[in-house]
Amino acid sequence: MKNTELAQIALTQDVTGSIANPIYLSTAYQHPHLGESTGFDYTRTKNPTRSAFEEAFAKLERGIASFATSSGMAAIQLVCNIFKPGDEVLVSFDLYGGTFRLFDFYEQQYGVKFKYVDFLNYEEVQQALTPQTRALFIEPISNPLMLEVDLEPYYILSQERNLLTIIDNTFLTPYLSTPLEEGADIVLHSGTKYIGGHNDVLGGIVTVKDPQLAEDFNALHNMIGATLSPIDSYLLQRGLKTLHLRLDRSEENAKRLAERCSTLSSISEVLYSGRTGMMSLRLHKDYSVAKFLENIDVCIFAESLGGTETLITFPYTQTHVDMPDVEKDKRGIDEYLIRLSIGVENYEDIEADIIQALEKSKVGVIS
Repeated sequence: MKNTELAQIALTQDVTGSIANPIYLSTAYQHPHLGESTGFDYTRTKNPTRSAFEEAFAKLERGIASFATSSGMAAIQLVCNIFKPGDEVLVSFDLYGGTFRLFDFYEQQYGVKFKYVDFLNYEEVQQALTPQTRALFIEPISNPLMLEVDLEPYYILSQERNLLTIIDNTFLTPYLSTPLEEGADIVLHSGTKYIGGHNDVLGGIVTVKDPQLAEDFNALHNMIGATLSPIDSYLLQRGLKTLHLRLDRSEENAKRLAERCSTLSSISEVLYSGRTGMMSLRLHKDYSVAKFLENIDVCIFAESLGGTETLITFPYTQTHVDMPDVEKDKRGIDEYLIRLSIGVENYEDIEADIIQALEKSKVGVIS
């Protein structure tokens, strides 16, 4: 996707000539006459600011409709509502802990079965299929182990078996990947992350290319009501204008840091796909994560990703805290693993901060 397209597509056509999309805060809209509508009646159903963002995002995703939700989890919850008791979904074995928590809730309360499989092992996925399997839910770069999945075989498999392929594209964004063009049916994002890009907005997006799915989600979106606010819609649309710039810089910084960390004796494993600004590090067992986090200065110990700042998260007690220990152990989410969202700061400042914090985190060293 051309860089200029990301910026241009975020602009709305407005009779005033404004280059910033207006924020429409009205919750109700006047009807011209009985039985007539401007197209906007009640803001939960449709809001001009939200519609402008949804239309722009659908174009970026190469879909026919996008649905902006109040959070990334609300986007996943919206998708969950197309399944019924007894349906089965095959899910990435390594994935965001909040998604695991929501799927567990739907399984316990509504009887939708979520079966965790390793999408790096095609045969395992094939063997896991049953007559009740209705969809594949895949993180193309997994969270937090950064395992990258080759999606093409699963697009083919889904077509052969009449399954839905659902892609959580939060890490890659439409700038680096457009799964709907490649064969996916549903693409979702936590817009809070790279789309917003400044750690100041909470939102999610679901995008589809099939008219029937669009109709189904439109009804669910309105009925459930977890829609994105006008101000947050404005902020996400603003974020689209700089998405390519931010991702290029964070990816450049991440590549350099991954290479540097691979030379450090304090790091036992560097987990990086080579794409995006997301990576994880496993500290050597002679080093303390707690001491490391206490000593970072430029980087920030915080539980999010995709912003301009470099954020460091401890999955064991943060993003995956509600995952049972036995499940965390299966996935290698241990007390030495940290996840980094590399920001757009000067690279030398990030590297120097990581290294000085590691030097102070060796067990027995006084900070």
